[in-house]
Order: sequence, then C-alpha cells, then structure tokens
Amino acid sequence: MRTLFLFTVISLVLPAQPFAETQGFLKGYCVACHQGAKPSGGFNAAKLTTLQTMMEEPRKWSRMLARVRDNEMPPKGAPAPSMEKREAFTAYVEETMKTAACADGIAPRPALLRRLNRAEYSSTVRDLLNIHINAGRGLPADGAGGEGFDNAAETLFLSPMHAEKYLDAAREALAYGSKDPRSRARFLIADPNEKMTAAEAGRKVLEAFLPRAFRRPATAAELDQYYALFANAYKRSQSYEPSILHALQGVLISPQFLFRVEETNTGAGPRLLDDYALAVRLSYFLWGTMPDEPLFKLAAEGKLKDETIWTEQTVRMLKDARTREFAEQFVEQWLNTRELGRDIKPDAKLFPAYYDAEIQSGIRYEPILFFQELLTSNLSLLNLIDSSFTIMSNKLARHYGIKPGKPLRQQPVVVELPPDSHRGGVLGMAAVLAVSSYPNRTSPVLRGKWILEALLGTPPPPPPPNVPTLPEHAGAAPQTLRERLTQHRANPACAVCHNRIDPLGFGLENYDVLGLWRTEDAGKPIDAKGELPDGTRFDGPVEMKQILMQQKDLLVRNLTAKLLGYALGRGLTLEDHCSVDRIAETVKRENYSAHSLILEIARSVPFRYQTGTSVNIPVIPPAAKLH
Repeated sequence: MRTLFLFTVISLVLPAQPFAETQGFLKGYCVACHQGAKPSGGFNAAKLTTLQTMMEEPRKWSRMLARVRDNEMPPKGAPAPSMEKREAFTAYVEETMKTAACADGIAPRPALLRRLNRAEYSSTVRDLLNIHINAGRGLPADGAGGEGFDNAAETLFLSPMHAEKYLDAAREALAYGSKDPRSRARFLIADPNEKMTAAEAGRKVLEAFLPRAFRRPATAAELDQYYALFANAYKRSQSYEPSILHALQGVLISPQFLFRVEETNTGAGPRLLDDYALAVRLSYFLWGTMPDEPLFKLAAEGKLKDETIWTEQTVRMLKDARTREFAEQFVEQWLNTRELGRDIKPDAKLFPAYYDAEIQSGIRYEPILFFQELLTSNLSLLNLIDSSFTIMSNKLARHYGIKPGKPLRQQPVVVELPPDSHRGGVLGMAAVLAVSSYPNRTSPVLRGKWILEALLGTPPPPPPPNVPTLPEHAGAAPQTLRERLTQHRANPACAVCHNRIDPLGFGLENYDVLGLWRTEDAGKPIDAKGELPDGTRFDGPVEMKQILMQQKDLLVRNLTAKLLGYALGRGLTLEDHCSVDRIAETVKRENYSAHSLILEIARSVPFRYQTGTSVNIPVIPPAAKLH
C-alpha cells in the first residue's frame, strides 16, 4: 500500500517524459552489461523499467546513481554519455527518489550507537573533572564519515588499541585531578573523617559522580557495581584515595561514559526523546561536551520538552564562549582548513610568512572565529559569501596589508574592513586560499572545485582516468597559469568540467597562496575574468561574490545539510533531506539569520525524535511537510 501511495504521488508531481529519457539512458549505457541471468556485478538494469521500481528498490537505484555520478559507469571503453546527459539523468533520479522519500511525511531515522570522538572525549573529561589538560591527546585519530565529519557514528568503532588508550587516559586524568585543589573539589567531594567512614565517603562520591559521567540518572545496580570496585580495592589496600580513584577509573572506561547511549523506543511510532537525551544531543551539538548544570537541572525537572524552554536554552548556549569548540570542529572540517599545516603546507621558501607562529595562528583561527561571531551575534549567514568585517590580530592585519581604524593586539578581534581591502567572506581568508592551492602556486582548478564543493554543495564529478597533467611552460616566454589552463581545456574531455570549475577559480587569482593581493603573475597582469556556462561574466572577487550571492540558497541548503549531519553524527538519508529542505525554507524566511538555522536544526524531527519499531510512521504528516 505504501509503494502504491508513493507511486501515485510521484506520478502526479513528476512528468512522465523525463522517466522515458531515463529509460533511454539505461538502455543506451547500462543494459548491455547489466542484464540477463548473470548481469555484471549482480546488478540487472534491465529490470528497472518502471517508475514504481524507484520506490520498491531504492538501494539499487541509489547505488547505480552514485556510480553514474562518479564516472564509474559506464566503464572505460564502453560508450559514454555526454556530461549534459549524465547530469540530466542523475538529477532526475535523485529528485524522484527524494520526492518518494518525502511523500509520506517526515519521520526520524534510527539512531546509531556512537562513541565519543577524540575531541568530545577530551572536552567531556575536562568538564567532568575540571582539569586543564588534554586527556585525549594519546587516543587514535578519528576518521571522517557521514557528511565528512569525524563525529560520525559510522566510523567511531572501538578497537583493542582504543581500550588500552582509554585506560591510560583515565588513569592520567584522575591522577592529575586528584592533585589539583580546584579539580579535586569537583569530583572527590568526600573523604573519611571522624563521622564519615571510608565506605560512606566512597558511596557519596560515586552517587554524585555517576549521573554526571553517564549524563543521566544512575541506576541502583550501576551504583552497586562501581561501589563494589571501590570496596574490593579498599579491602586489599586499606587506603581510601587509591581505592576511590580505582572505582572512578572504572567509570571512565565504561560504555555508559564512552558512548552516547539512548534508551530504546519499543513503541511502534516515533516519540520525543527523554529530557536527558535531549540535553546530551544539544550539548554535544553546540559545545562538543557534556551538558552543564543548567541543562542537567532542566532535564531533572522534565522541562526540556517544553518548546519555549528548549528555544531559550539553545539561544543561551549559542551566546556562550563554549561555541568556540563547535566552531573549530565544524568549520575546519567543512571548509577543509584543518588540513592546513598537516597534509597541506605552503612552500617555506616561497611563503615564509606562514611559518611565523602568530601569523599561522591568525590564519587558522580567522574562519573559526568568524563563524563563531555569526553564531554568538546572530548575524546573517550571507556574511560567509561577503562581509564588511573579519576577525584578525595585528600581525594578520599587517600580513593582509590592512590598516584598521583602531590599534590591534595579538588577540584577534572583530575588525571592520576598509572599502578597498578586497576581503570579506571566507573567500578572502588565507586559510581557504591556502588549502585550495598547491604549496608553490595557486590553482584556479582547486579553488573553483572548492567553491562548488564546500560552499555551494554542487561538486563536479571526479576527473576521468588518465587525465594529462598541467604542462609547465616551455620556451623563452613564460606563460601565466591562465594561459596554461587554456591549453589544458583545449582537450574536449577536460573542457566539459573545467568550463564550470576554472572560471570561479580565476575570479580568485588576485590572491596568492597565502591570500596576499597581487596584480601580476609571471610578469604579466593578472586576468581575473570569468565566464560561467550560462554566459554570466565577472571580473575579480568582488564581482564573483555578487554572482555567488545570487546562488545564496545553494549555500544555505548546503550549510544546512552539513550542520544537520554534524548535529546527528551520521550521514544523511534521503528522508533527512526532507528536513533539510524544510529548515532551509525557514532560514530564508528569517533573512538567513544564524540563530534561525541552529534553532530549526535543534527543533527538527531527526534531532529531537526517536523512531519506533515501525520506522516509516511520520511525526510531521505529508500535508504539513511544507510551511
């Protein structure tokens, strides 16, 4: 019945002609290998003959869609479609599948068990024990998953190496905290004395510690379990402090501490998360750490399900300095600037300024602090494209050649940009310009690809195999990078994608690898003109940002998808993109304010609800799916 309902909806919404063209695409480029009793790869494209199969077999269509989009199908040597046909096919299939996913309303997806990643672990131990060391520095690095972030459940497995490292980290953190008076007062709240026995003191410490460590009330069985650790250790040693630290170490290596565990919903339909789970989701989203005392108190009182209080707490947390951690973790992975200084390092001989510690720090933190300023001050998200301010220290200002209206110091602050600064938005920031360059030179290709992928969420397909490298100039007359790329695009196989990528990159050619403004390349004037496939022309970053401002809804939708994936800690499904569309529409109506985006994510069905045993029961029915 559900498939029939979806088929009826899609038949009404989408025209039949593009599906006929889709069948023509499959017959022309896929069926030759993928048919018969033993189709290649076990995938029988000949059976995907009706619109209804998109609803009945979405996994097959999704797998096929990904391979076509990534130029993996048709294989090398087989007849291949033009880029226009390939994109028309993938766009239609994707839109059809999304329409099917959204047709019966918005329902939450099953939550995945998720280990704290290295940054979350360090921050949680810091706040739990009130220590000022990085307890997770010895843990293995976490790989990216989901929407490209290292907090994705898909990649946060627990290996034997993790177990050993967690044991070492817990022992070190507790030893440090027990010697520091401020830390000790946070978690070692009782010692044996004339009226309190060691047993009474140990139980009092654990009664206070377990709910904070588990981020929810502890059960009597859990309290008894860890008290037994203390009692057995005390029986052997007759020494209170080593015994209670032994028990606390057990707490810090338990699954209830290392993982974010939510109580299972055994009902058929979805339900709102309990208050403690809501507090945990919000706190790890906006601060990357455990809930603070106000959140714990409201959870204990059962008040976080109240819409007004939920909104008040979200805004309170956005205005808190602890959003720095969120901004750092999110922005560096979204914009790929985390790789600067790791896999991407500017040539030390050509760009020595980068290796000045203060300039390097200023470059790294400029986009992070800029994003944090948007959050805390509730500014327009369109500042990401162009802005009248940035965040910089005195050395970074000198590096850019900017003379601010007020004296600056080593600590970065908000600086209003002079009209002739050529800055504003993330495209004028050295961190972005450096990670979209080679170590020794700029790259319009990398920069154009960065804009399409990171900013607009419309990545070009991967290059076909055996793409020739960009030749170095030969002869007496040096060629500019633009001249060499023009030769490269003379190859029709390259031109299809590069005509879309390169013009955007050329618009940033006035910036060198470290973002310094320049007017010449190889002794010739910089040509920063660009022409997009639709004929739109621009000259330089100012005009290019005006073009991008016309695509602002692409930026907002891409940012919404990235933030929702980060908040959920997993990759997004087709159903999640129904929520992305809904959130982006609201943000547009709210004049693209930063708070509206965060608030809508925090209010969304995927963020606040648990699925039941029947995963397709919606929280928001089809009739209410759009505002």
